[in-house]
Amino acid sequence: MVRFGVDLGGTKIELVALDHNGKEVFRKRVPTPKVYQATLTTIVNLVQEAESHLNVIGSVGVGIPGVISPFTGLVKNANSTWINGQPLDKDLSRLLEREVRVANDANCFAVSEATDGAAAGMGLVFGVIIGTGCGGGIANNGKVHGGGNGIGGEWGHNPLPWMNKSEFQSTQCFCGSHDCIETYVSGTGFVRDFNQSTGLELTSGVEIMDLFRQGAEPAKQALERYCDRLARSLAHLINILDPEAIVLGGGMSNIDEIYPQVQQLLNKYVLGGECKTKFLKNQFGCSSGVRGAAWLWAKD
Repeated sequence: MVRFGVDLGGTKIELVALDHNGKEVFRKRVPTPKVYQATLTTIVNLVQEAESHLNVIGSVGVGIPGVISPFTGLVKNANSTWINGQPLDKDLSRLLEREVRVANDANCFAVSEATDGAAAGMGLVFGVIIGTGCGGGIANNGKVHGGGNGIGGEWGHNPLPWMNKSEFQSTQCFCGSHDCIETYVSGTGFVRDFNQSTGLELTSGVEIMDLFRQGAEPAKQALERYCDRLARSLAHLINILDPEAIVLGGGMSNIDEIYPQVQQLLNKYVLGGECKTKFLKNQFGCSSGVRGAAWLWAKD
């Protein structure tokens, strides 16, 4: 059986085809047309081209930067705004003449890493994507846990736990709330915090880490604050979900120094003072989301 996964992003639409063992056998990426009907046509054309190339008919899963509302059946919360309010899964199913499964891209990331990635074979896996923003997804036995409201895993828009006086009411999130986890643990938040503490105007976490590796004390302190905030945020999640593994993705996942620091700090914040939850770097990088879309159709 061949599984097709589609990643519908704001600038590109990517398709991969996986064989029954999860081996990639086809991949193509095209620009995203920022019009709904053209987006449908582009996805259909990609699937049909892949099927023609491989001479197969396969299952189709799609990851989107939003969710399908379980109440209306329409897309909501997508930053690719032209798909909001549309019955994307139903329209693609009609055009491709088969069921098409659609899920949030962070949930697809979690499914990918739980199926054949860093957390392969583990039961409950929380996937965290930390880049410009911050997203989360839940895989339970390799399947998406979307939740009754379709927002399972949206941990980044809870308040930062155990705030100190300097943190309280110090950031404002695009969602309209103050002190969201996203404003502290995103790559954007990492840079903002460093610049505020130093008066500098760096533009990326890479620049901060270059200074860290040169022994700069302000960069060391910024990373310590970042890891402590991330550990608090994840400990709050562990106290509720207690997953077997947390897998980190996005640009901040490439900072290797984060993993041992956060793993140690979790013991400080998790109830009971001990935490053996595995805190792992992703296996498939930026390909994990599109692979997870393909794995929305679980192994036979």
